[in-house]
Formats: sequence, structure tokens, C-alpha cells
Amino acid sequence: MAPRLQLEKAAWRWAETVRPEEVSQEHIETAYRIWLEPCIRGVCRRNCKGNPNCLVGIGEHIWLGEIDENSFHNIDDPNCERRKKNSFVGLTNLGATCYVNTFLQVWFLNLELRQALYLCPSTCSDYVLGDGIQEEKDYEPQTICEHLQYLFALLQNSNRRYIDPSGFVKALGLDTGQQQDAQEFSKLFMSLLEDTLSKQKNPDVRNIVQQQFCGEYAYVTVCNQCGRESKLLSKFYELELNIQGHKQLTDCISEFLKEEKLEGDNRYFCENCQSKQNATRKIRLLSLPCTLNLQLMRFVFDRQTGHKKKLNTYIGFSEILDMEPYVEHKGGSYVYELSAVLIHRGVSAYSGHYIAHVKDPQSGEWYKFNDEDIEKMEGKKLQLGIEEDLAEPSKSQTRKPKCGKGTHCSRNAYMLVYRLQTQEKPNTAVQVPAFLQELVDRDNSKFEEWCIEMAEMRKQSVDKGKAKHEEVKELYQRLPAGAVKALCKECVVERCRVLRLKNQLNEDYKTVNNLLKAAVKGNDGFWVGKSSLRSWRQLALEQLDEQDGDAEQSNGKMNGSTLNKDESKEERKEEEELNFNEDILCPHGELCISENERRLVSKEAWSKLQQYFPKAPEFPSYKECCSQCKILEREGEENEALHKMIANEQKTSLPNLFQDKNRPCLSNWPEDTDVLYIVSQFFVEEWRKFVRKPTRCSPVSSVGNSALLCPHGGLMFTFASMTKEDSKLIALIWPSEWQMIQKLFVVDHVIKIMRIEVGDVNPSETQYISEPKLCPECREGLLCQQQRDLREYTQATIYVHKVVDNKKVMKDSAPELNVSSSETEEDKEEAKPDGEKDPDFNQSNGGTKRQKISHQNYIAYQKQVIRRSMRHRKVRGEKALLVSANQTLKELKIQIMHAFSVAPFDQNLSIDGKILSDDCATLGTLGVIPESVILLKADEPIADYAAMDDVMQVCMPEEGFKGTGLLGH
Repeated sequence: MAPRLQLEKAAWRWAETVRPEEVSQEHIETAYRIWLEPCIRGVCRRNCKGNPNCLVGIGEHIWLGEIDENSFHNIDDPNCERRKKNSFVGLTNLGATCYVNTFLQVWFLNLELRQALYLCPSTCSDYVLGDGIQEEKDYEPQTICEHLQYLFALLQNSNRRYIDPSGFVKALGLDTGQQQDAQEFSKLFMSLLEDTLSKQKNPDVRNIVQQQFCGEYAYVTVCNQCGRESKLLSKFYELELNIQGHKQLTDCISEFLKEEKLEGDNRYFCENCQSKQNATRKIRLLSLPCTLNLQLMRFVFDRQTGHKKKLNTYIGFSEILDMEPYVEHKGGSYVYELSAVLIHRGVSAYSGHYIAHVKDPQSGEWYKFNDEDIEKMEGKKLQLGIEEDLAEPSKSQTRKPKCGKGTHCSRNAYMLVYRLQTQEKPNTAVQVPAFLQELVDRDNSKFEEWCIEMAEMRKQSVDKGKAKHEEVKELYQRLPAGAVKALCKECVVERCRVLRLKNQLNEDYKTVNNLLKAAVKGNDGFWVGKSSLRSWRQLALEQLDEQDGDAEQSNGKMNGSTLNKDESKEERKEEEELNFNEDILCPHGELCISENERRLVSKEAWSKLQQYFPKAPEFPSYKECCSQCKILEREGEENEALHKMIANEQKTSLPNLFQDKNRPCLSNWPEDTDVLYIVSQFFVEEWRKFVRKPTRCSPVSSVGNSALLCPHGGLMFTFASMTKEDSKLIALIWPSEWQMIQKLFVVDHVIKIMRIEVGDVNPSETQYISEPKLCPECREGLLCQQQRDLREYTQATIYVHKVVDNKKVMKDSAPELNVSSSETEEDKEEAKPDGEKDPDFNQSNGGTKRQKISHQNYIAYQKQVIRRSMRHRKVRGEKALLVSANQTLKELKIQIMHAFSVAPFDQNLSIDGKILSDDCATLGTLGVIPESVILLKADEPIADYAAMDDVMQVCMPEEGFKGTGLLGH
């Protein structure tokens, strides 16, 4: 049997040689052998839709043959959670605690510190009874030392691939969602640990922090006049090195110890000379610790912007560091070897990720600690290359310098840890105390139980899947498949036609393009839609593919389909009519009147196109356009002329209302009148729309002041509110204008404000009264409803505006600056949903009667009118979010993260100049109401920012570790 590809080629050659009108019974038998017989014999690679006996490609590949057991379940192998042999244990990242995890791993691999902590007395002895651990309750460490003990014991002997440090983090009171300064955390925790251990009786425990990390230097000032030296001794736990302007670590150390001149206003008061003298000052290293921590000051404060920024410059450092040239007392052993490099991935000081490269003190091998993942470096070498691949934001990217053997360079290292080389190498591992080992054994037992449970669940899923597999295999064997004796002649003819047309399409496309270039002579042309001409080739190909698929339904029902022949024909007819040349049909099914949408083509071109679209609407060049459309066009032109005339008349009659010039104001009542009239601002906006675009909008026929009244007919606004918060809902009208409005529009209710002088002889007080009068009950109800809406809203829209490039946001003070000068506000207003009707406008003559509505419905009606008239218009860089009043700020930050791709800890949010900083507070309590605009300032690299004189800063004040246990001591 020939391969499937050869059979398909044979089908093409056969179809090309046979014309549809020449198909005979012999041809049908040939088509059967080419198209359907291979299906029955199993040559097919996919299901043939025209052959109901073809069972290929209907899902049997999923159930027949060998199947991978993993496809029967979605449960991960519990052994993947098991610690690998000769590897270390990772730590779970609780959200933004990677900086904590890096230091925990560095301190864990300081064997002297770990041993001292194991010797520290613990309340765990009270928890452990004589015959083991109490089963009824879990162990809860009580102090920081106990937390470290338990964590270190798990890191040393746990069977898990990673453990959870949440108890330790919670004990310190750290916010797991807030990224913090790693260097500050290191200093504060070392201070806390030293203070905690100072109460221990064992000197090896009490002095471990000083012995391992504490060194001493002196600030030395020398008077240039008398040569007197004054010293100020100080202890240090790390050396803070400035890296700006330096390329090597040794240059940073030299700058730290360099001599400083005290001159001019900065002169030094010498007690020996009893006067201010020029002097020099420098730092002298007196003693160095066993573990030397070198903090590279990558995070610096930028005075120009008021932000911290990260210095992404390369610093070179060697694996062996000789500190003897820098210490005051020579002759000692001051050769150090690199033991850890702490890395900050990222270009911003406010975000990024922390990892640690640490050297195992026992094996001398380097490991990369990345939260849960631990990776062993090859060849006992430190490899930092992959950590330096993050691109810089600036255009001038710094090229990585070349590093010699035993040296490294990094633009992300923020702390280097060196160990004194003369210290003896530990021969044996630190032993976990018995009481801690019992706790670790209990946790390992729980882990093993979990592994067994997961493995059993996997096995059950696999067993069920295999049983289903056998059941389906048996079902496939029972599926019927009879022989096909004959084919439909009509289907064979159709398929031959489709195959010939598909083969001819490319040649016809070139022919039609050439014919379109020639001018049409006489009245022999045909009208074709320009859009159809542009896409006719693609339309023809898609249509032929569909016809080819329909032709395969030659033997009754297609696999997976229940359409009969008549239904298929009807569908094809509809699709053809909707495809080609439909773009020049008018709504009445005739030739459209717009000649810009159609083109005249020659008879030969139309004949070619008809081969592919035989059912397409045909319009010879002499065909007249639709008579009904011509009548409607004339009527439309007359209506447009009428609308223009009405708009021009109303605009001339009400010039102040149109341009908003010389409008009266309640807060500054005009002296030349005692009466002002009120209309809804919504009426004014709709009327201005019509006047500006009379051909696109319908005329406004009535003034619907009922929106400003309550169900009892009373006014809903006080004089004070109309001068402030409700001023956007109303428009004030001069008496002369009001007379003109009453002539031009149907007015349902007259509302006016009157000024009266109170006093007998000399007027002493001015009062303002409205007609109709204020309805206190409904006014109070509306205020209460509005307050409830602001406190209890659900799924309301707010807007978050991102401050781009620190440019000042002008929207609040001048919203019109955010839209194009060529478009009016009316053009940008959102369209009303279909079917929405305004109760105030476009009313019939009988619309002057105010509807009787309930108070509850009236409140909803009032909210609709008020909210629409105060609709917020989005601008560039702004996104709308759906929120609820009981939603916390932290939840909102997560929404903003998905909308703007800005991490929560990089978001600085403010509203109306007020900083939003309490993540636990709800939006209702923070004053975030529907339609509010929140400003978002994202913390990003700011090394290349321009001058910030006119920049509006939206910064969240840094609180660091305020409120945590690190400051409690």
C-alpha cells in the first residue's frame, strides 16, 4: 500500500484531469479507492470526516498502547521534597523574606556560632519528658536563641529539602510582604543576639558574637601645630566600605582608612594648644575578628531625589585578602580567605532578590543558597557569572572587567565574608544536642508519614487510571466499522470542483490583478466592494476549505456531526452571502448609494471572481442604487439641515449658556439681581453636545428639573451645598436667559433662588430662600445613603494613575490638559448602553408630568443622575479597578501589581496628597471612595533621572524595622 502522501498527490492529479460535468460511475469508484479505502485499511494518520468507518484520530492514541503512569494523577512525587544526599537544606521564602534566609544560611555555616548556640540552655528540656517528647502538643521556642537552635538543628539533620522559618520570622515581628534592607537587618540582629547571649553564664556562649565578629578601630586626630594625638576607640562588627568611584575592594578599604584634613571652618580644637588648629584625622585598625564582614555600600541616599538608589557598578575582590598592610600592629596573622558572598539581584534599591554563595567550611565546596533551592558549584569554585547577567537600565551598560585566577568581580555583591586563614579546619561536624535531635526526629517522622500518604494517593490514582484504560480499550474493540459500498455522485462532483479551484487560485489571483489594472469600457462592468477586492483571495481559500470539508460528508453523517445535506447547503449559502460583495449591500438588500465603497471591474474579472463566489450578489454597472436609501438620504439631509438651524438658533439665543461666560455664581451673588434660576447641569451638557454636533446628536426638547427634586416636590440641595460639593450638579441661569429657555424647551419644574434682606430700617442680614423649598427629610436621607455608599460599596470603580517618569500630574488641577486639543469633552464621553433612556430629555409633550416614584426608587434614581454627571474620564497612564470598601490596602496593591506589573513593596500610593501606608486598613477607612483617583509611584532605578525641581514626589516614608522585635532590646 502506498504511503498516505502519495495517495493525496494521486487524488490531486485525478481531480485535475476530471471536469465536474464529466464524472462517471468509474470516476466514483476511483475516488473511493483514493479517498476512502485507505481509511478502512488503517493507512490514515488522522480521522477522515467523510468516512464514518475511520476510527483514526478520535482519541485512541490516548487510550491504546502503553501509557505513562504519571498521566493518571496530578500528585507530585513526594521524594522530590526529600533532601538530597550530601546536600544542605533550604529555607522557604515567606513572601519577601529572602534577605533573612541568606543570613540564616551564612550564620548556620559558621560552625563556632552554631556550636555556641547549641550550648545555650533551653526551655526545651521542660517540653521533653524522660521517655521522649510529649505527643499532645507541638514544641514552640520561647526566645530568639531557641528559635535559632531549632532552625539550625533542622538545617543540619532534617530529611526535608527545605524547612519553614515562619516561627523565627514571626518571633522577630517581621512583615513577610515587605522587602527590607539586608545590611540593616544583619546589624540589628547581631546586636540583638549579642544582648541576648550576654546573660549566659558560659563564657563560650556569652562572648561568641564578640569573638567571631567584633573588631576594634580608633578615630585618631593629630594636631598639625603641636603634633598631639587624640584617640576615640570604637568596636565594629562589619566595615562599611564606600564603593562609588572604585573598581577594587582594596581601593575601598584604602579610602575607608585614608587621612582626612580638618581645615577652615572644620578645624579641630586642640586641648594642648587651647585653640582651633588645622589637623588630620584617620581610622586605625587595632584588631580584626575571626570573621570579617565587609559591607559594600551599594544602597545610598540620593539627596537630589530623596530616594535610596543602588550603585550597579562592578567591584573586584580576591579569594585571599591580606589585611596586614591596613592594621596598626604588624607581625600578626591577618590573611583571610573568602567564605561567603551575599548577592542582591535587581537594579532598584526597593526591590529585587537576595541569594548567598557560601563555602562549606568542612569540604571547602561552594554552594548557592536561593531560598528553597540549593545548588552545588562544580570544582569547588565560586561562580558568580550567572548572577551578573541582569541588564542595567541605563543606556551605557558597563562591560564586565576581566578577572584573573583567584579573583572575582560583581556588580550585585553587597556583603563579603572573609574567614581568618590561620584558624584550624574543623575535623568533625558540630553535634546536635539530644533534646534538639528528638525534635528533629519527630519532624522527620511526620515528613515520612506524609511521604507514605502521598505515595499511597498516587498509587490509588494510578490503579483507577489503569482500570479505566482497560475498560476503554475493550470499548474501542467493540466499535462497529462496516464497508462503504458506494459514494454520492453529487459529493464527488463538488469535491472535484473544489480541488480544481484551489489548484487554480494562485493563477487566477494574478489574472484578476492584471484585469483590475485595465479601464472598464462601456457598460460591461460590474460593481464590487472595495473591501471584498482587497481580501477576495483569502475569502476564496477559506470558503474552498469549508466546501472541501463539507464534501467529505459523502456517506451520511460525519464523525462528530449530525447535520444532514440540506442543512449543510443552507449553512454554505448563508456563509457565501455573508462573505463576498456583501459590503456594497444596503440594509434593503440593494446596491448601496455610496460610490466610495465600491469599484467598477471588467466583465472578465467578474467572471473569474464568480467561479469562487457563485452566490455573491451581482450588480452590473447599469444597476440603479437603492431607491429607498435615496429617499432616506434626502430625509437625513433635510433633518441635518433642520438640526443645524435649530442649533444655530438656540446657540444665538443662549450665548452665555453655550460658552459659560458671565455665568452667575452663588458664592459671589451678582448685585444686579435678586432672583436666579436653576437647571440640571446634565441638561446643559446634553444641550451643548447637540449645539456642537447637531448632525450627530438629537435635539434636546425639555428641561428635566425633576432630577433635582425629591418625590415630595422639595429641593434636594441646600444653599451651602450648592456653593460647594453640589455645584457640579446644577447650572445657574439669569432671569433673561430663563425666559428664553421657557420658549425653547418644555420645562417640567421651575426652580429658583431668591435673595431677601432681613431688617426693619437698615438691612442687617441677607437670606436666601428657594422655590420650591428644601425637603429636610429627603435631603437627610440622600446624605445618609451617600455616606453608606462610601462606606459599604462593593464592586465600585476607582482609578489608579501611574506617575510616569516622575512628571507632575496636572489632571486634578486642569483635567482639560489631558485630552487632545482637537477633541471636545463630549466626543470623549463614554457612550450610554443600548436601551438606556433618560427620563429628563427627549420627552414628548406629555412628559411634563412628573412621575410618581417611591422614596427608595428615587434614591437610586438620584444616584444615577448624580454619578453620571460627575463621570470620571480616564487619561493616559490610568487604569480602572473594581474594588470594595471592606478590601484592605494590601489586597488593592495585589490588584495594582497585576494591572501595572509593579510589586506591592515597590508601590507608593497616595490620594489627594495623603500617603496610603497601612496595608491592613480597609479602603473605606482610608477614604478611598468610588471614582477616586489614586496616584501610583513605582520605585525604580533612578540613577539617570533628570533635575527634579518640578517633579511631584509620591514617596512612602521608610520605617525600616520600626515596630519589630529587632529594636526591642
